[in-house]
Amino acid sequence: MTEVGVVHGRFQIFHNDHLKYVLAGKSRCRHIVVGITNPDPSLTKADPADPQRSNPAANPLTYYERYVMVREVLVAAGVDYREFSIVPFPINLPELYRYYVPLEAIFYLTIYDEWGRRKLDLFHSIGLKTEVLWMRSLDEKGLRAGDIRRRMASGDAWEHLVPHQTAQLMRSWSIPDRIRKLHTTLASE
Repeated sequence: MTEVGVVHGRFQIFHNDHLKYVLAGKSRCRHIVVGITNPDPSLTKADPADPQRSNPAANPLTYYERYVMVREVLVAAGVDYREFSIVPFPINLPELYRYYVPLEAIFYLTIYDEWGRRKLDLFHSIGLKTEVLWMRSLDEKGLRAGDIRRRMASGDAWEHLVPHQTAQLMRSWSIPDRIRKLHTTLASE
């Protein structure tokens, strides 16, 4: 078993498939570092492989909200708090990685599209060790946080798509209202 692994994601609503990904990475190492990408606007850059990733509407939660959400879900899933760390991870700025994650770790990825392939190429280009947990077509991806945010914005059911702790936090922080307001504002511009 590897000592340290790294997984990453925006987690702009941490859903059930995100949890499967993080737990798959954790099953391969003693300690998992969960990197939260797009931690703030200054560490977010557009990428032609997935231009929507940097859109403010696709990033409604703060780093801190995502940190708390991921932490609560992992603890509830039975991961000992000493076996994971949660850090900012400026995915588009590889020159900064060394300040946030251990570069000697294995970086676990899932690939569904051009963005996943781009990240794998990027990691390889700077000499990181990687393991692709699974590669599937976009049609086989499953849950997408954007779909969950759209459900929230339109008032459709979404709670069944996320871990219980995510749903509790989203409601207590009034995230569905924030997302509705964001969508309304963007639609009127």
